[in-house]
Amino acid sequence: MSQLAAIEVVTAATHLMRAGQWAAATDLLTATTTDDPAERALLALARAEVAVDHDFGQQTNHAAATLEAALAAVPGDSWDLAILKFRQDYASALFRSGGKNLRERVLTLIEEAPDDGRRGTANLWAGAMADNVYEQPAEAIEYYQTALELGEKCDDEWLIAMALRHLGYHAHAAGDLALARTQWERSTELLQNAGYLRPTLAQQAMLAVLLRDEGDAAGSRALATEVNRWARQLGIPFIIQETAELIA
Repeated sequence: MSQLAAIEVVTAATHLMRAGQWAAATDLLTATTTDDPAERALLALARAEVAVDHDFGQQTNHAAATLEAALAAVPGDSWDLAILKFRQDYASALFRSGGKNLRERVLTLIEEAPDDGRRGTANLWAGAMADNVYEQPAEAIEYYQTALELGEKCDDEWLIAMALRHLGYHAHAAGDLALARTQWERSTELLQNAGYLRPTLAQQAMLAVLLRDEGDAAGSRALATEVNRWARQLGIPFIIQETAELIA
């Protein structure tokens, strides 16, 4: 029987998740067994992350069972498990209804983050919460700025890219198309470099919006058409809808 360290399997599964291959990532993690409790916890946490990412992308409901399984394998005070639970409840509040004490929980996640990278991640999700659940843009921008600063400090491409994505949205809403382009183009490049397909497509959809607002209707439709094709292959409803509106 072939043997691999759990961390190597998790790394491979993470790359599959970033590429939108959630089923393949889950199958790989599920097929991997170990007698080591620490490795079991690592695999359980990775399965939960894949499921949470899958649910957010396709608005499905895979994460509940994997989060329960992770709770049994991972220490109860795990920050990484807590942020996954927060992300899942944020998605529920965004796409359906509900959300359990999101404000209090994210403040605790920020306060108890074990390092700057995780603190930046918590600030990013706090910004998304303030923006999209509570409609507090000024508060959201402060969180995104903190996330960006911590992302740059840690050289975390995903964190930098996502903070710029959201800050660009606010620049665009304020009418500063030049700043929005600068932030969105850098965000897109970083996401592509890290292999994150779904957020790259979401970011390119925003660039199509920007092209439209800059007066390049043909360019906007062309980019939206390509993004729509990719989004339909992955089955990402909100990107499909947004780009279909741009094409029309």
